[in-house]
Amino acid sequence: MESAVKKVESTVVNPAPAGRVNRGGRPKVPHKRRATVSVMCTLVEKKIIEANAKRVGLSSSVFLRNLGLSTRIEVRVKSLPRPVLEMRGTLNHIAANLNQIAKKCNRGDDLDAMERALLDQDVRSLRGLVKNINGYVS
Repeated sequence: MESAVKKVESTVVNPAPAGRVNRGGRPKVPHKRRATVSVMCTLVEKKIIEANAKRVGLSSSVFLRNLGLSTRIEVRVKSLPRPVLEMRGTLNHIAANLNQIAKKCNRGDDLDAMERALLDQDVRSLRGLVKNINGYVS
């Protein structure tokens, strides 16, 4: 009896260039950190370490590694100077007042004497802030 043998041909849709295999994914790091170091501490100490790491904008792992290797941590300060924070607070306060007054005017209500005085005060505050900003800029 004769056996029938089928020949199966394989086709490659997108052949890779010779000598190059692209498997996708994240590229390999030449010096991957695989070793771990465990640190025993209390819960309070752990919270302090995490807070300090967050304050300088690092993860706890990077923070402790930098501290252990160089005993010097670069601090990235993200806070604004005090006068800028005060100006920001004043602007937020004025914005809230103006929003309440605009809401009342949009309903068709008239402003009473107290609201007019607040509006006048806010306008003077805004003019003062503009002068203050111009002083920093120029």
